[in-house]
Amino acid sequence: MKQHLTTLLLMLTIMIATTSTIHSQSLTIPAPLRPGDKVAIISPGSTPGEENPEKAAATLREWGFEPVIGPNTLAHWHFYAGTVQQRAADLTWALQDPSIKAIVCSRGGYGAAMLLEPVGMATFQRNPKWIVGYSDITALHSAMVRAGVMSIHANMGGALGEKGANDSINLMLRDVLTGKRLPSYEVPGNAYNHPGTATGMVVGGNMAVFSSLSGSQQWDFLDRDYIQGRDIILFFEDVSESMPRVNTMLQQLRLKGALSQVKGIIVGRFTDYTYPRDDYEDMNQMLHDTLDGLGIPVCYDFPVSHDESWNYPMIEGCNATLDVTIDRVRLTFHKPGRPSKRHK
Repeated sequence: MKQHLTTLLLMLTIMIATTSTIHSQSLTIPAPLRPGDKVAIISPGSTPGEENPEKAAATLREWGFEPVIGPNTLAHWHFYAGTVQQRAADLTWALQDPSIKAIVCSRGGYGAAMLLEPVGMATFQRNPKWIVGYSDITALHSAMVRAGVMSIHANMGGALGEKGANDSINLMLRDVLTGKRLPSYEVPGNAYNHPGTATGMVVGGNMAVFSSLSGSQQWDFLDRDYIQGRDIILFFEDVSESMPRVNTMLQQLRLKGALSQVKGIIVGRFTDYTYPRDDYEDMNQMLHDTLDGLGIPVCYDFPVSHDESWNYPMIEGCNATLDVTIDRVRLTFHKPGRPSKRHK
């Protein structure tokens, strides 16, 4: 009996130690881009405007990279940029081709989540390279984080092409891609801010998209079992959603236990939303009523949104410190462990 008890205690100790190690490990940061590196431009979701890929490519060339436009980037199939098979083929190619060092999505729209199973977790895990995008591309960011690889929530093909190589926010993205520096942002405060300081792994993006992944244990970066024991800093934004719908998504996060691991919340800008005009003054007031009782630092109107002039690059899966006061907000990303090896 004593021997069995000793064996059981040993097994429990190993399980606890292993879980602690997994949760303390940093995600892989993709290798920085160098002059001449190839960058794929693909459309995992909806079809972009015809000028989008070429204009984005022009900006990438000005930065010293060699853009490669995917075969199906301008394809059409209903409201998607090609069939699931076509879009999955482009994403698989861009991930597996060792000459491609980063992936920039042309636009968001709809359909990126359809590619997760056809591409497969192993493909995301074995090919650590930056994926850039926002909105519907949040599904790919969630997959990358679950694969153990960091990803960049940022402006994509449209803004790169229209705003150009010297736009201040585009230059922030270039600096992350090239490893020049990790972001450290200081922005004005908001009267609704709940002051405090938190450190944790940054995840988030488009609220409707990551909420739709809830229950998909393999792909959801807010899966209860995955985030158990982790400190999380959650950011979110959305477009064309109603206040009741946004509140429902918050309750979904609470009921599945995700908010219990969240140590800080970054509320981006909600654009083109609908609301009863005789009720809440705006989206932030509604969110404040729900979030203030959590007792954690929360900031509002942070520069992440569908407004591409108010959409700072955020490194998904990277640890950061969030420092919130009424007057200002600081978000500082921390240098992780060694970057991934470059594929020759």
